[in-house]
Amino acid sequence: MLTLILIALGVMIAAVAFLAATKPDTFRISRSTTVDASPERIFPLVNELRAHRSWSPFNQDPAMKRTYSGPDAGKGSVMAFDGGYKTGVGRLSITEAAAPSRILMNLVMTRPLRCDNVVEFTFERQGSSTLVTWAMHGPQTFAGTLMSVFVDCNKMCERQFDAGLTRLKEIAEGNRVRPAA
Repeated sequence: MLTLILIALGVMIAAVAFLAATKPDTFRISRSTTVDASPERIFPLVNELRAHRSWSPFNQDPAMKRTYSGPDAGKGSVMAFDGGYKTGVGRLSITEAAAPSRILMNLVMTRPLRCDNVVEFTFERQGSSTLVTWAMHGPQTFAGTLMSVFVDCNKMCERQFDAGLTRLKEIAEGNRVRPAA
């Protein structure tokens, strides 16, 4: 009986490993919203990392330790963060800022899972509104693909992007007061 249980367990582990191995080794997440504001009004809310506390769902944990370095905004601006296993440990840095249309960032996480991803915000004027797109892409580690067999991490991240874009929209449209940094 024990032999049958061990064989069944081995088959299940092999099946999960096989499923994980068939998943892509890269990922891309992208979400967009239309904001009734100009790109010039929205751009600073993303280009200044301290302003992320007012809208980013990844920056809401009051216990998270944050350290800022480099310029206050734009290329070279860095936020190191430590939220432990609740929000992770890593570093977000702006690598390119082309006002008011595009911001590129590098997100390096060391816990709970390691990653080195590109984050991109684009601001496309559409009459008196702006199409804001928040995207992230990078390599998918085997641990990430293994976890994705059980949890749809892309869907989870898409929900967080949507929540952040909704808050960013509220602030840019003046429907929500921006807290002091």
